[in-house]
Amino acid sequence: MSGMVYLVGAGPGDPGLLTLKGRDCIERADVVVYDALVDKRLLEHMRPGAEAIYAGKREGYHSRPQEEINAILVFRGRIGQVVTRLKGGDPFVFGRGGEEAVALAAAGVPFEVVPGVSAGIAVPAYAGIPLTHREFGPDVTFVTGHEGCDGARVRWDVLAGVSTVVFFMGLTNLPRIASRLVAAGRAPATPVAVISYGTTDRQETVTGTLATIVDEVARRIVDPPALVVVGEVVRMRESIRWFAELGAARACV
Repeated sequence: MSGMVYLVGAGPGDPGLLTLKGRDCIERADVVVYDALVDKRLLEHMRPGAEAIYAGKREGYHSRPQEEINAILVFRGRIGQVVTRLKGGDPFVFGRGGEEAVALAAAGVPFEVVPGVSAGIAVPAYAGIPLTHREFGPDVTFVTGHEGCDGARVRWDVLAGVSTVVFFMGLTNLPRIASRLVAAGRAPATPVAVISYGTTDRQETVTGTLATIVDEVARRIVDPPALVVVGEVVRMRESIRWFAELGAARACV
């Protein structure tokens, strides 16, 4: 008899941003399969006797390939267990939750998607950057900055005309992102923010422009995970920053 698999978004880092439904799924699970960026305090919601399986991925290192993670979810569901797949941010926003859902559907294992607070929304908010603004930020686009950043799938000419662009996992490719946007017509003076460990007590934000951000980040030695925000809305951080950051006294503004 098949069990049930919950694909749960754990939020971007702050454990308080987990949804109530997400917490309920952790509490009822026989097994929780969790990612690297999930705050370990969320595992305290597990019931006694439940099993935790680490399936984290960080740049350059995957503890388990995606195919193995899919197989774990399918197998555990098929033997009748309640499985909570706990993923950072939202499972369907650059979280490969779609791949896991396809695998479960193909295997006939019941599943449910529990959306989470996406890092693309929460991290800029914690850095004091609203993604939209009526005067100079009427549209926003989310892009993967890690996989496919070099490929034809990324329309740099289109991104150059978007008010606000948010790159997930964009730290390694930051020089390429900045140069490609400028080459596509974006002004070199366009403000940029790189936010590391967003929504956590390790959060740090470095700001600059497309022309200067690479040097600013190198000078500050920023570590992943990091989100990159490009657009005039970054300027608003100067007046509405509210979250106490690591190294806030030396933050670039």
